[in-house]
Amino acid sequence: MAGWIWRTAIGLAAIIAAGVASAQTFPAKAVHIFVPYPPGGGVDVLTRTLADVVSKNWGQSIVVENRPGAGGVIASQAIATAAPDGYTLIMVASGHATNPFLYPKLPYDTFTDFSPISLLASSPNVLLVRSDSPFKTVADIITAAKTKPGGLSYGHAGNGTSTHLAGALLNSLARIDLNAIPYKGGAPAINDLLGGQIPMSFNNGPESVGQLQAGTVRALAVTTATRAPFLPNVPSMSETVPDYDTEVWWGLLGPGGMPADLVAKISGDFVAALNTDAVKERLGKLGAIPIGSAPAAFVAKIRADYDKWEPIIKAAGMKAE
Repeated sequence: MAGWIWRTAIGLAAIIAAGVASAQTFPAKAVHIFVPYPPGGGVDVLTRTLADVVSKNWGQSIVVENRPGAGGVIASQAIATAAPDGYTLIMVASGHATNPFLYPKLPYDTFTDFSPISLLASSPNVLLVRSDSPFKTVADIITAAKTKPGGLSYGHAGNGTSTHLAGALLNSLARIDLNAIPYKGGAPAINDLLGGQIPMSFNNGPESVGQLQAGTVRALAVTTATRAPFLPNVPSMSETVPDYDTEVWWGLLGPGGMPADLVAKISGDFVAALNTDAVKERLGKLGAIPIGSAPAAFVAKIRADYDKWEPIIKAAGMKAE
C-alpha cells in the first residue's frame, strides 16, 4: 500500500513538473490558431493582427487556419479533441456561448472541453438604415413596428449570430415583432439594405465602419449599454430601450485540461500584444474594443452569455441554418 502511494505521489509530481516545464519552454515549435470563420472578417483580422505581434515575441511561427462551418462547431470540435499542450488554439466569437441552444447535439461540452485563455476584444453591433431612410431614431423603428406587427424586417448575418440576437433582444424588451431576415454574413445584409430590399440591418462594428465613413448608411444605435468610442455621436440602444445591452466578443480558447501555468503564459503574452499601440490603433479603426481579460473572467463571460441568451433563443425558436 505504501509503495502504491509513493508511486502515485511520484506520478503526480511528474505531471506537475511537466506542466511547469511546458510553460517554461513553450513554444518550441509553431503554434496553430483556428479561426472558425472565412478570411477577412472581424475574428480573422483580430487573430492575424495579434498573431503577428505574439509570434515575433515568441520567436516561433503562429499559423492561422480558417476552418469555417456550422457556426464555429467544426473548428471547435477539432480543438476539443486536440492535445492540451498549447500548440493548437482557437479564436472564438460570442456564438461559442450560444451554440448549445442552436445545435442540440454538439460534439463537445462548451465548458469542460475547453480551456479559456483570454477574452480579448469586443464590439457593439450597430443598427443601420440607409442614409435616405425615413427612420431617424430607434423610437421611430419601435413606433412603426407597433403600428404594423411583423411588417418591418431587419437583416442579420445568419441564424443565431450576434446580429440575429440583437434583433431578438429588441423584440423582447420593446415588445415588438420585427421580422428577422437571415443572410450568409453581414456583407450580403448590407448589400440588400443598400438595394432597398430591407429597411434596416444589424451589423457588427468592423462591417459597419466603412459604410458609415462612405455615407451610404446611417447608424441609429449601437447595441452596448453605453456609447461606443469609435461612434461617440451614435446613441446606445439603452437610451431608448432600458436594460438593452449586447455585443459581439472574441476570445482565445485551448483544449480542455491545459496546465494552469501554460494558460497563464499564453494569456499574458496575448494580453501584452493587445496593449501595444499598433494593435490598439488597428482595432480602433475596425470598431473593436480591446479587453484582455484573465482566464477566470473569460469563463465568467461565457457562462453569463450562456445564461442570458438561453430563454431568448428558446422563446424566439431559433435554430441553426
